[in-house]
Amino acid sequence: MTDTPATESDLRVLAAQLGREPRGVVAIAARCVCGNPTVVHTAPRLPDGTPFPTQYYLTHPEAVSAVSTLEARGVMKDMTERLAEEPSLAEQYRRAHETYLEERYALEDVPEIHGISAGGMPDRVKCLHVLVGHALAAGPGVNPLGDDALEMIRSHWRPDRCTCPALGTDPDAAVSLDPDAYTQEA
Repeated sequence: MTDTPATESDLRVLAAQLGREPRGVVAIAARCVCGNPTVVHTAPRLPDGTPFPTQYYLTHPEAVSAVSTLEARGVMKDMTERLAEEPSLAEQYRRAHETYLEERYALEDVPEIHGISAGGMPDRVKCLHVLVGHALAAGPGVNPLGDDALEMIRSHWRPDRCTCPALGTDPDAAVSLDPDAYTQEA
């Protein structure tokens, strides 16, 4: 994982992406190929004191929309069933949960959310946005269901192509990088 410091420009882009001021920004965990934030790394406790377990928050509007479509199709239920049927997948997902927690504890161990990661890990799938955010932040092979969701949305959004609204969405003008690389350093 390669966090990069959030700049004032990043914070303005995040505010536009979210439709509100970003809270608890630690860094940018993944960027669009154009340099805009795609995933923000958020503090485990927000400035107002609220515990916040979602440390990798997916912000890119096109990615959020594509993942929302998966959720609306009921993919989370199917993935949860796979966890019960595929022991090796369940073990990989448990390791993703443990990695998520280790990364959060490196920032702060918040007693109210100790042992709780996000997205339903380690036993179910509750939020694909979190799993995709984690997969983009950590890179391929860390969060298997986040990786699977990224593959499912590939025809609508990919981390190796810019579809930022301010830059347009002409696929012929999209920047193309290594399709196997989730994160992009700015």
